[in-house]
Amino acid sequence: MADAERISAKVEGRKSDLKVRTLSAIVMLAIAGSALWLGGLFWRGFVIAVAAGVFWEWVRLVHAITPSPVKRGLWNAAGIIYVIIAAATLALLRDAPMGAMAVLVLLGLVIATDVGAYFSGRTFGGPKIAPRISPSKTWAGLIGGMVLAGAVMVASFWWAGYPLGAAVVGAALLEGALAAVVAQAGDFFESWMKRRAGVKDSSGLIPGHGGLFDRVDGLLALCFVLGLYFSALRAGGYL
Repeated sequence: MADAERISAKVEGRKSDLKVRTLSAIVMLAIAGSALWLGGLFWRGFVIAVAAGVFWEWVRLVHAITPSPVKRGLWNAAGIIYVIIAAATLALLRDAPMGAMAVLVLLGLVIATDVGAYFSGRTFGGPKIAPRISPSKTWAGLIGGMVLAGAVMVASFWWAGYPLGAAVVGAALLEGALAAVVAQAGDFFESWMKRRAGVKDSSGLIPGHGGLFDRVDGLLALCFVLGLYFSALRAGGYL
């Protein structure tokens, strides 16, 4: 009887958690989608708010990682650079021609990486990439994420009107694969920080979903690398 009650309580708990996660996801999508559609100050304000929340979570993790004031200062200085470059890239990208589409492509790449990695990892299994950091992630999953992200890039090139010749398709697949690697690296980096801090989530800001850093770790890394890439192009006179 006691076992049946425990099982029933566990099932009810999962149903309740699913409801919370679903409602949170709907609210997040509504806010982010509205800000992206409106653009301008609405989008920039949204990005700034998310960036501030992510940095607050970064500081909390760093506080748990090390008691040293010097090390905390260095960690937080690095966090400021990381978050500001990524947030500025995401905010300014919306102002570019077809900016909303470009932001959606970035989001699509991150989602495709996660979805492809999940299903490929579950299907094929195999060796883990870094079991001490993220026990569930496999090399097969990474390859699956790279393939699906490549498909998203091909679709985005087609949508933008590029003729899908061999060179264009090859470039799109390569860009998608590289984006998947960067997004996964961002995921691993945040997981590594949480492991060192001894926590499961970066915070409890989002009911049922953990923290903002948990939700945007891959996107943050991708925007950071893009920001560095655009800066290098600008310094070289290509932009």
